[in-house]
Amino acid sequence: MISTKGRYALRLLLDLASQNSNEYIPLRTIAQRQNISEKYLQIVIRELVQARLIKGISGKKGGYRLTRRPEEYTVGEILYLEENSMAPVSCLLPDAEPCDRSSTCPTLPMWEKYDRLTKDFFYGLTIQDLLEGRV
Repeated sequence: MISTKGRYALRLLLDLASQNSNEYIPLRTIAQRQNISEKYLQIVIRELVQARLIKGISGKKGGYRLTRRPEEYTVGEILYLEENSMAPVSCLLPDAEPCDRSSTCPTLPMWEKYDRLTKDFFYGLTIQDLLEGRV
């Protein structure tokens, strides 16, 4: 399941992309438009800034803006950043201990394929695709 953190990160980037502006948009404005708590958006936005997906400045004309064009952001990079992992089972987590059953597990190939399909789907969609309703 995708958390509110991942969903709100997408909404935040979509909001910035829909403004079609190089100007900085105040977080308060985004929070009001998206009907999301400004305090919660501050948590979400921190990782986006650290990953350089958005840029922020402080002050009277401060706020946030995209660092790239909307078609250069994939949904996958945003979700996987905010979610840390979207592995369907614990044995596919990046830091998982090797499983003693992996060589004989009849379901492992299914989970691996599901994981690949999910990644391919989300990394194949861009913010621009979502803005234009191309899903």
